[in-house]
Amino acid sequence: MLISAFTPDLIEAGCDEVGRGCLAGPVVAAAVILPKNYQHELLNDSKQLGKEDRKTLQIDIMRDALAWAIAEVSNEEIDSINILNASFKAMHLALDQLKVRPQFLLIDGNRFKPYNDLPFECIIKGDGAYLSIAAASVLAKNYRDELMGKLADQYPGYGWHTNVGYPTDEHRDGIRALGITPYHRKSFQLLSSQLELFE
Repeated sequence: MLISAFTPDLIEAGCDEVGRGCLAGPVVAAAVILPKNYQHELLNDSKQLGKEDRKTLQIDIMRDALAWAIAEVSNEEIDSINILNASFKAMHLALDQLKVRPQFLLIDGNRFKPYNDLPFECIIKGDGAYLSIAAASVLAKNYRDELMGKLADQYPGYGWHTNVGYPTDEHRDGIRALGITPYHRKSFQLLSSQLELFE
């Protein structure tokens, strides 16, 4: 069972990002502030949920949350500042948009760049432990999956409808056959040998 709060007396925002390990597309983060003692029978780490459950949850989260926001950092900026800094920036951009100011941040993972001097806690696999992080993971994943689906229509042949930019065999076969798109991360190892891209 997921926990509703880390600090019951403070307004908490849960933060999570998706797309860190992808070869293409942006990294996307979300921040969510849920009501105190919030419960939802479906809410869990987005990776454990089916597509239909995530869609249902997105509607409920957007309706029930005290505040929520989603932000992205492009593949070009990922190449410029590196994926770790891009992930932190995406979380900061999501927090910037919250209409309720949090007093404490719950961050999925083991590292975070401080935001506006707010206290925070990094929690490994936090999306499977805290409801607000799980809610953020659902919003971020749904947003990014939908975006990559639209890009898949523009750039067929990479399997983005199903792999959403992750390094599957189909994706890498597409890179070998078609080359890279404007949405590929050039700083990532797109193939087993980067030389394959330029031969």
